Amino acid sequence: MQITCNNLGKRYNREWIFRHFNFEFSLANKYAITGANGSGKSTLLQVIAGAILHTEGNVVFNNNKNIEPDKIYSQLAFASPYLELIEEMTAIEFLHFHASFKPLNLSIDSVLEQVSLQSAAHKQIRYFSSGMKQRLKLAQAFFSNTPILLLDEPTSNLDAEGIALYHRLINNIAKERLVIISSNDKQEYACCNEIISVADYK
Repeated sequence: MQITCNNLGKRYNREWIFRHFNFEFSLANKYAITGANGSGKSTLLQVIAGAILHTEGNVVFNNNKNIEPDKIYSQLAFASPYLELIEEMTAIEFLHFHASFKPLNLSIDSVLEQVSLQSAAHKQIRYFSSGMKQRLKLAQAFFSNTPILLLDEPTSNLDAEGIALYHRLINNIAKERLVIISSNDKQEYACCNEIISVADYK
């Protein structure tokens, strides 16, 4: 699996957030998109994911043949602090719903155990702390059966135990995947073998 960005650019009104972004992301590698707050790193990640439409250029997903735009969602998993959860659902219901779109690598009970949420399995998400919600977001991303994993500020709202959990997941679960992490926190992207600065594409 490869993601190729060709002359990619995003503009809001008259301001270019980034421009002339040319890059090829390859399977089994980890990449960090870095930059100051408000620099556009999250916007770039969302454009790559197809969540935000780019202004110029294109993004091509290729696994020996180009993947149609309406099928790209099935190739990637995404986690971010601003990702909305369905708060009326329980954790088990949410993961069942998620698995109807993207199969999980483990049983739902096992996924919840991996992120230490098994005791809250039948609790509505509305009653979760911010840290518990972030663990659930990481769970659905890391354990989705997809070749691509996109993470935006993955340790947001996590305590020391949660941060240690993130490091275990990124080091043990994401080895063979194409991983892109948007962050300005080195502890979040220490695993990455290539660093991309958004400031280079202004």
